[in-house]
Amino acid sequence: MPDIIHTEPVRGPEPVAARRHQEHFFADLDETGLGAVDAVHDTGAPSSLWSEAWQKLRRRPTFWISAAIILVVVAVAAFPSLFTEQNPRFCELSNSLGDRAPGHPFGYDRQGCDIYARTIYGARASVMVGVLTTTAVVILGTVIGAVAGFFGGWFDTILSRITDIFFAIPLVLAAIVIMQVFSERRTTLVVVAVLASFGWTQIARITRGSVMSVKQNDYVTAAKSLGLGKVATLARHILPNAAAPIIVYATVALGAFIVAEATLSFLGIGLPPSIVSWGGDISQAQASLRSRPAVLFYPAGALALTVLGFIMMGDAVRDALDPKVRNR
Repeated sequence: MPDIIHTEPVRGPEPVAARRHQEHFFADLDETGLGAVDAVHDTGAPSSLWSEAWQKLRRRPTFWISAAIILVVVAVAAFPSLFTEQNPRFCELSNSLGDRAPGHPFGYDRQGCDIYARTIYGARASVMVGVLTTTAVVILGTVIGAVAGFFGGWFDTILSRITDIFFAIPLVLAAIVIMQVFSERRTTLVVVAVLASFGWTQIARITRGSVMSVKQNDYVTAAKSLGLGKVATLARHILPNAAAPIIVYATVALGAFIVAEATLSFLGIGLPPSIVSWGGDISQAQASLRSRPAVLFYPAGALALTVLGFIMMGDAVRDALDPKVRNR
């Protein structure tokens, strides 16, 4: 016979009366942790775009390296007498293409001038042209781009078409043609004016796009609803929040304008020979390239190092201010 399996009957749920005397435990309200989870600490000041950018910049070695290069170049350009006691315009033909000597670490060029002194004093003209041109370009391009992007309509149409016309003209080619007209009056301000006249187009387009993006934000609408004028709204709320791409471009453009000045001086239509500049020294050194290439190396190396510093700074600032990079 098969084994008989005895199973216990399944009991149904206990009646409510049987569960009345059971103990019930409830967690205290403070033990749930909801207060800690939902708490918002609003005592600290909110972080701004610039504070977040600085926190990111200070952790980047590229920023500190480029900042050190720029500080050295600016110090050399502002106080060249602290770095050399030699007169860059004092030349002796008896020292033509001479080797290094005490007090003359770079030797002499073909005219017998001290290469180290000319490299030090050449920073002043090149950096001055770069800074003044960048300042003029930022002011002109920002005003044109901000007006076109904020007001729109026929302002945008006319200013955008003017920008397109100037944008189609190559900067160096236009500078060569215009500098030929001022061949007898070549000064630092003339070079700055020529470069700024054709170098503002890119920053105008950048400013226009940034302003058009910023003016759609809610705080701009709130400023208008409070009765703030258009010009005041543009100056107080839109331009400060649209300045990030402008600063990035200006940092990189400064190095580009230094190269443009050196190119014009190299071609003999930039700064006059009476003004010591890296471009002029590079132009004079090409005659001694085969016999003594070091004459060309020092001013060209100083120019390249300066431009590299500004480009590295522009890359670091761009990475810190770009929201797509900051959110990675």
